[in-house]
Amino acid sequence: MKKPGEYRALFRSLSQEWKWLLRYVSKYRAQIFLYIVIGVTGTLTGLGVSVASKYLIDAVVSRNLEKVFGSAAFAIGLALLQIVFNTLMSRVATVVGTKVNNEVRSNVYEHVIFSDWSRIGKYHSGDLLNRIEGDAGAISNSIVSFIPGVFTKLTTFVGCLALVLYYDPTMAVFALMSAPFLVLTSRISTRTIRKYNKESREINGKVLSYVSESVQNLQTIKAFNLTGRYVDQMRAYLGEYRSIRLKQDKFSLIMSFCLSVIGLVVSYSCYGWGVYRLWQGAISYGTMLLFLQVSGQLTSSFSALVGLFPTSISIATAAGRIMEITDLSVENDNDAENAEAIRATAEADGLTISGENVTYTYNDAERAVLNEISFTASPGETIALVGPSGEGKTTILRLILGLVSPDSGEMSVRTAGGETLAISDSTRRFCSYVPQGNAVFSGTIADNLRIVRPEATPEEIEEVLRIAEAWSFIDKLPQKTDTVIGERGVNFSEGQIQRISIARALLRNAPLLVMDEATSALDAETEEKVLGNMMKAYPNRTCIITTHRPSMLNYCNRIYRLNENGNLTLYRET
Repeated sequence: MKKPGEYRALFRSLSQEWKWLLRYVSKYRAQIFLYIVIGVTGTLTGLGVSVASKYLIDAVVSRNLEKVFGSAAFAIGLALLQIVFNTLMSRVATVVGTKVNNEVRSNVYEHVIFSDWSRIGKYHSGDLLNRIEGDAGAISNSIVSFIPGVFTKLTTFVGCLALVLYYDPTMAVFALMSAPFLVLTSRISTRTIRKYNKESREINGKVLSYVSESVQNLQTIKAFNLTGRYVDQMRAYLGEYRSIRLKQDKFSLIMSFCLSVIGLVVSYSCYGWGVYRLWQGAISYGTMLLFLQVSGQLTSSFSALVGLFPTSISIATAAGRIMEITDLSVENDNDAENAEAIRATAEADGLTISGENVTYTYNDAERAVLNEISFTASPGETIALVGPSGEGKTTILRLILGLVSPDSGEMSVRTAGGETLAISDSTRRFCSYVPQGNAVFSGTIADNLRIVRPEATPEEIEEVLRIAEAWSFIDKLPQKTDTVIGERGVNFSEGQIQRISIARALLRNAPLLVMDEATSALDAETEEKVLGNMMKAYPNRTCIITTHRPSMLNYCNRIYRLNENGNLTLYRET
């Protein structure tokens, strides 16, 4: 059983999530207000139809032909007007809904892309996809339907209650008999619904992550004959998801059954009271019809208002998951002006990059992966970082690329004129990068290269492909650079993909070239040609590489060795 303090914490969390959500949706207040006005007007029109129907029935019973035609015309007019308002609501919901959904998804995606790399990296891609699609959808739905729905349902409830109280206050007592039960069960509902919502969203994120990862690594799974195991694990995850959904559905059905029974009791109580009052002659047939219509609406609108509470919990849960992403610190390109000021000089004369007594520790690590390391690389130089796998070489490249920042020490770039700029996300405009592993995108070969320079001409693309020794196989393809690569480089070998990645980095024409095991899939002869071509074509480029291949070291001016303690020492200089 939950303690009072736990309930307070739960409601405090829900309150914070809704405050964030309301601040977020405030920019859509004009559209929301329009939706509310249309919805409330449509609701009042519907109540007007019920009242007009009362007078129509009374006119028929009293055989007053003039009033029959007048009441019928009024009721039909209101009914048509209600149809118009319902149509407008549907249109506004679609227009606003698609706009808001796109903007929420775009905003979350933007935060994912711009968030600090070391923090966003803890989320699996499948989980992020679930937040961008599922949680963002829940939030946009809340803007379009939930918030206006509160006003329309409240209008229905107040309007029905006012009519019942006007014609027979006792009927209102019968109609609201379910209120105490609904209020008493709301506390249990809050905790349970919150729990199931969080669990179902988390397991759904796990399923998406598993699917994404297994599809991306399908070749490896097949090669190790792991297909059966992965299918079984997927079934286990889906079974877990099914179990949570069934528990959630069971709880919903129990609550729905109880509410339906109570609603039935309330409806027949109202019906019995109306028949009794009609028998006594205290009300007319028209009033009896009005009671039957309005009392049902009164009960259902109150149930709907209470039902908004679990919906609000579901929305708050989605908002909380989005908040986790939007609250992450983002890259802000603070040094953009300074970086742009030295860009022309850097492209012409090159850049010197250096690290001075740099220490870095990952958030979840017990010790520093880099311990007061220092290194330097000048224009025209190539330096290599060597050492055992997993000891921090790639971390140094991440520091160079401004993906992470040192705990202490300084990483900087310097122009030939002596202008110095600390490395950050702003200095990435000086970098080209060849990552370790498969890093091509879906699309044509030309599309992949133009990612880094959209304005590149076919001649420029061919030139860098020749330097990277990729043109020899691309020229034989029927579509040449218009050949579609497909997801993760399907139908191309690792060596071919690696050469395309090198060509893409060269097309960037940046003064700093960062290569992480960039020639690991190339044979010695091709590797020698690629590196020779690069040094001849780009004599002023500063190149930093990580490698396990001794042949690569022959092209390096200096070799730094990183040991298991995170210390970097100069191993060889030529």
